[in-house]
Amino acid sequence: MSDVISFLETRRSVKPREMTGPGPSPDELDTILTIGARVPDHGKIAPWRFIVFEGEARARGGAVIAEVFARKHPEATAAEIATEQGRLSEAPLVIAVVSSPKPHPKVPQWEQELSAGASCMNIVAAATALGYGANWLSGWIAYDRDVLTGLGLKEHEKLAGFIHIGSKTKPVEDRPRPALAEVVTRF
Repeated sequence: MSDVISFLETRRSVKPREMTGPGPSPDELDTILTIGARVPDHGKIAPWRFIVFEGEARARGGAVIAEVFARKHPEATAAEIATEQGRLSEAPLVIAVVSSPKPHPKVPQWEQELSAGASCMNIVAAATALGYGANWLSGWIAYDRDVLTGLGLKEHEKLAGFIHIGSKTKPVEDRPRPALAEVVTRF
């Protein structure tokens, strides 16, 4: 069996709260982003882009999230607002994958959005292959237009996901996976 197949069979997400520093080096980050951009892309239009949150940028992004949350939830406690403030700070690196479809006569928007999803998975796989923990998350912040605007997304853009990357603090345990008989049919 090839090493790639073995890797894919055992890849597992790591919770951001189970990550710590160090995160990827600048060269490793370039590798991760290069692999994130190496996905199926009908028409070669790059219908995605990346926003990197590391260092203080994580707190600045968290401030945007906390402000929107507090404004929309005036009953929120200080602890709840602090939780929202910390959403991008558990892992040392977070990459937001932005779905940025472009008008194209032969490439439907849905296909372009799927390309952004493929980019998310490639980023997770690349970070994992480099020995880091990685997790692709969304949550309410990925769908709130005020948060997205505050993070720099344009009106036509959506967030495919936040990829949290860092060093693992404990061994990763697998979770139950669906039996193939439950998810496969033959035509």
